[in-house]
Amino acid sequence: MAWFKKQKSSDSDSPKRSKIAEGMWLKCNHCREIVYRKEVDRNNKVCPKCDYHFPISVTERITLLVDFGTFKEWDADLAPQDPLSFEDTKSYKDRIKAQQEKTGRKDAMVIGEGTMNGRRVALCVFDFGFMGGSMGSVVGEKICRAIDRALEARLPVILVTTSGGARMQEGILSLMQMAKTSAAVAKLGEAKLPFICLLADPTFGGVTASVAMLGDVILAEPKALIGFAGPRVIEQTIKQQLPDQFQRAEFLLEHGMIDMIVERKHLKETLSTLVAHF
Repeated sequence: MAWFKKQKSSDSDSPKRSKIAEGMWLKCNHCREIVYRKEVDRNNKVCPKCDYHFPISVTERITLLVDFGTFKEWDADLAPQDPLSFEDTKSYKDRIKAQQEKTGRKDAMVIGEGTMNGRRVALCVFDFGFMGGSMGSVVGEKICRAIDRALEARLPVILVTTSGGARMQEGILSLMQMAKTSAAVAKLGEAKLPFICLLADPTFGGVTASVAMLGDVILAEPKALIGFAGPRVIEQTIKQQLPDQFQRAEFLLEHGMIDMIVERKHLKETLSTLVAHF
């Protein structure tokens, strides 16, 4: 109580107080409750009030899924070009440069190989922190390269999606990745190799309309938003109110669009069991 009184009595401390509060507390994207950051971190970045799974970084995702020290990244230096010389309020080249400096990555996809409870797997993980995980030429190419290596080494492929969809700055070249990645996944089917998709929050647009929904088994994290167009866009278009929890993972499971909802703490065990089964 004394701490609160002390903070309240001094206006000069308010910026510091705001900074402390911002660092200590989070607002849940689903239930909108204020939750203690350390409690969320201890709980695998899951809301303790509603079980919403907060987004996690690519590094955290890989650490969560593969055995420690076994992940080897492929094609990390593959970088996007600007074939259309696209410019809106900012040039595409400048946007790419800013995102690369912010994330330390060349683009929004990390691919590689690791072991999952001792079994070798090829892993593809979207980075939502890089331009909303949008799928451009590099993202599509890296997914295809991962599949090619998996075909050569007879490895199962696990894809983790978190994306706003196709990257508009690359126009039709971005949209082409939908067909390109879908064709690559078909090769896995012909080779009798498993392709397992894990849909995290959010997964939207051209990614949902292509590679994300082609898994032999499609998993999702609890309460993940998954769809093509956003719910507000749909409501404004059809002039109707959408069902409660529309586009949440639970709604999709109920309507047969996905196969399982798996809590983050059980993901590695579930995925390794599926790989062993296949």
